[in-house]
Amino acid sequence: MADNYTTTNAGAPAPSDELSLSLGPDGPILLQDSYLIEQMAAFNRERVPERQPHAKGAGAFGRFEVTNDLSAYTKAAVFQPGATTEVFVRLATNAGERGSADTLRDTRGFSVKFYTTEGNLDIVGNNVPIFFIRDPIKFPQLIRSAKRRANNNCHDHNMQWDFWTLSPETAHLVTLVMGDRGIPKTFRHMNGYGLHAFSWINTAGEICWVKYHFKTNQGIQWLTQEDGDRLAGTDPDCCMRDLHEAIACGEYPSWSLKVQIMPFADAKTYRLNPFDVTKVWPHSDYPLIDLGTMTLDRNVTDHHTEVEQATFAPHDLVPGTGLSPDKLLLGRSFAYADAHRYRVGANHNQIPVNAPRCEVRSYSKDGQMRFVNSTDPVYAPNSVGGPKADPDRASEVRWSADGEMVRAAYTLRPDDDDWSQAGTLVREVMDDAARERLVHNVVHHVSDGVKEPVLSRVVEYWYNIDADIGKKIEDGIRAANLSR
Repeated sequence: MADNYTTTNAGAPAPSDELSLSLGPDGPILLQDSYLIEQMAAFNRERVPERQPHAKGAGAFGRFEVTNDLSAYTKAAVFQPGATTEVFVRLATNAGERGSADTLRDTRGFSVKFYTTEGNLDIVGNNVPIFFIRDPIKFPQLIRSAKRRANNNCHDHNMQWDFWTLSPETAHLVTLVMGDRGIPKTFRHMNGYGLHAFSWINTAGEICWVKYHFKTNQGIQWLTQEDGDRLAGTDPDCCMRDLHEAIACGEYPSWSLKVQIMPFADAKTYRLNPFDVTKVWPHSDYPLIDLGTMTLDRNVTDHHTEVEQATFAPHDLVPGTGLSPDKLLLGRSFAYADAHRYRVGANHNQIPVNAPRCEVRSYSKDGQMRFVNSTDPVYAPNSVGGPKADPDRASEVRWSADGEMVRAAYTLRPDDDDWSQAGTLVREVMDDAARERLVHNVVHHVSDGVKEPVLSRVVEYWYNIDADIGKKIEDGIRAANLSR
């Protein structure tokens, strides 16, 4: 133990763990107690700004193993037959703050960082295959409606339903969230989805559109509203604890990564807009194809360093992968990296959990928290042997587009409406028991502070999804109001 002594942050031996330097035992503390000042200043700054969505989460390391040959569709090294790649995964709640319960009814974040030989590939998604909105300009408003009021700093379901009922495109995901999937039992017992359509390109330069589906091998499990409420009061960190303990005892969770692939030309004439993130691609048209298996087998050792400072960005792509014309995806490709530069710092990619496992040759220099040396030359072009961009190696996925500058919704196609897929979910995917729980959950949620005129719009919203469910929700709300 002789060498196990406390040090200052600069590594020098610390003078005391318990006592400040003062002018006599009863006198004032002294400004020259630099260790006290270091401790207080570090404490004041030990919280980075929390994320806007997905503030509370857990993380773990693992590996991804390719089990099928899809090289005809992408030349990405990470997806070639037999490839094994280290990954880091962050699983998180959505609207709640860092201290909120893991069992709030909401979506869950599901983000995967692949440390590939060609750079980092981030798939930044949720535990649901769709999203609430399709235009990024509405994203700040969506999140604010789920956060806290300005006057009393309290959450308010009336705000959420006000936004949802004035935004019909939310219907599909609201139906999912109000159903069984709204409260996953654990992070291990939920799927993950990349949400958007992305692009792949193969060695021949052929482009296709792709959606990512991480299917849990533990099986889907969920909590009732009552169990969720109970755990919120007795074990609010239950999902974080479960993931850590499962890995610690060798019960490594895994997910099967499957993809839907749409030929490039299909997108132009498909019966619904394939880039509208509020809709799914029916599996009957584009079935799931096995790609590989992801297994989490190593816990983090420091939550702040490896989970809180982890950053994911949809634009972190590797050769063979790309974005799509999905408006929300393109908005996220700016917003996420901008949030990281504000929240963690301009050099967030140098933090070990974010750092690529391949060599980085970038002309970026200086800035806060930089600890990888900048080397000359620090500009391009140059005549002293600095790195040069290689467009062929980068392999950007490009497609053509034209039109006048407008602020307009997507052009409607034959099956493009806001209610049909939500109605199909209710009538064809849910059974009678699931539909009863859906009604119960909506009535419970609405009964917590939703008032007119929003309340009437809630009833109309559900009638638009399904007339029978709408009637049951209307009756349930009426009965709940009479019992008060």
